[in-house]
Amino acid sequence: MSGKSMEKSVSWLEKLLTLQGIETGVSSDLASGADDDSIWLTIDTAPLSEAQVKGLIGDRGKVLDSIQYLANITLNIGQSEADQHSYTIEIDGYRKKRQSELQAIADEAAQKVLNGQEEYAIKGLSSAERRQVHGLMAEYAALETFSRGREPERHLVVKRVRNDDDDSGTNDSEANDSGTHDSGTYDSEANDSGTHDSGADDN
Repeated sequence: MSGKSMEKSVSWLEKLLTLQGIETGVSSDLASGADDDSIWLTIDTAPLSEAQVKGLIGDRGKVLDSIQYLANITLNIGQSEADQHSYTIEIDGYRKKRQSELQAIADEAAQKVLNGQEEYAIKGLSSAERRQVHGLMAEYAALETFSRGREPERHLVVKRVRNDDDDSGTNDSEANDSGTHDSGTYDSEANDSGTHDSGADDN
């Protein structure tokens, strides 16, 4: 991991915050999880008011998700594949707390379906959180996930993977709007047309 990349990302985020009228510092660190190799950029809350912190997080983390999405697009433009990185924006412990909540949500959904429920809908997630849950569900080989609907009602669906012995061999069209599954592309507002959530972060 390049120290230059970390310095560049810190500088970029601090300038972005300044443009929003928010004067504060940003620290960088490498993710410690085995399944997370991203650069974490943590916004210092010490100089900020409670209202500013809440404003940067937004409803269900939507503002923070937007900043993170912008960071991953902007900081990787013009970079070779080897020099591209995944960035996670953190403030006031929101990401870490939410990660634990999402893990619990994913585990509950998996158990419901594994115990016989045909499918389980996970609602109320942002596009970034749908991608996170998609990644968390990857440990369950017998299950698959895809998104259904349009914002603001778009949600994640968990169901068993079809066997080759199934009658149709394909997914129900009403369960999978476009007939394809999560593929590794961003699930942003531009993705409303029927493509599905990916395991990629808003990275």
